[in-house]
Amino acid sequence: MEIMWWQILLLTLYAGYQILDDLQFNIFGHPVFAGIVSGLIMGDIKTGLIIGGGMQLTVLGVGTFGGASRIDANSGTVLAVAYSVALGMNPQQALATLAVPVASLMIQTDVLARFTNTFFAHRIDAKIEQMDYKGIQRNYLYGAIPWALSRAIPVFLGLFFGGGVVKNIVNYLNGDLKWLGDGLTVAGAVLPAVGFAILLRYLPLKKHYPYFILGFIITALMVTVFDGLSGIGTSVAHLDDKFTMSFSSLPMLAIAAIGFALASLEYKRTSTLTAMSSASGKQDLNHADDEGEIDDDEL
Repeated sequence: MEIMWWQILLLTLYAGYQILDDLQFNIFGHPVFAGIVSGLIMGDIKTGLIIGGGMQLTVLGVGTFGGASRIDANSGTVLAVAYSVALGMNPQQALATLAVPVASLMIQTDVLARFTNTFFAHRIDAKIEQMDYKGIQRNYLYGAIPWALSRAIPVFLGLFFGGGVVKNIVNYLNGDLKWLGDGLTVAGAVLPAVGFAILLRYLPLKKHYPYFILGFIITALMVTVFDGLSGIGTSVAHLDDKFTMSFSSLPMLAIAAIGFALASLEYKRTSTLTAMSSASGKQDLNHADDEGEIDDDEL
């Protein structure tokens, strides 16, 4: 299957849009959404979700502060989904072979976009001195152009000219270098665990380790319990051909409910402490006012 010109166009437009969304709204600028959109365009949402979800977990603990650049997981996801569907690559293999390397290389284009934007920043400074408000607004919007092009151009070049290179790589990984391809497939499956490890590295586990232990045990228990219920439900469902409901999502629903309950308890506890602290502060302030007040009989 070849990537059609309209698919290249749509993927390129999305690649340019996703960085703007990531900078402004942060709604659709995530790898999992990039996987969904790319899967829809390529006609294979399942592959898009596998690669997008895997990439989302891989960068789970990766963040950026101030002007620091980070890997562009979205662009890597777009290219990985496109070639995984077009060339029939294993999604895990595409994640390790294409998504992660491309995302890492895109750091350079991120730096270039930030550097280019300084041109418009200086123009805005000049417009401020001239009190040209419309010029300020125009140059502010012009700053979106380098950001969008920093993602759209590499993705377009990768999709338009990279097909032959990627196809040769896939042939080698499935032929003479099959051992390497199998290793990359395993590495792609392990990458989400790396994301969790990075996240746990920054979380205050020493302070809140009871919640971590509780969550792990509850998750394991619920998966075990609901696996049995899923089996029973599936057996009962087969008694009626018209019954098509799936029970596979029950464990996650239970875990989500438990998480919501724990979050509610924590919210109530912190709200109570905040209210008590506020009331105590007011009492101390009133007490200080009473001590500093001069009565009429003291004059």
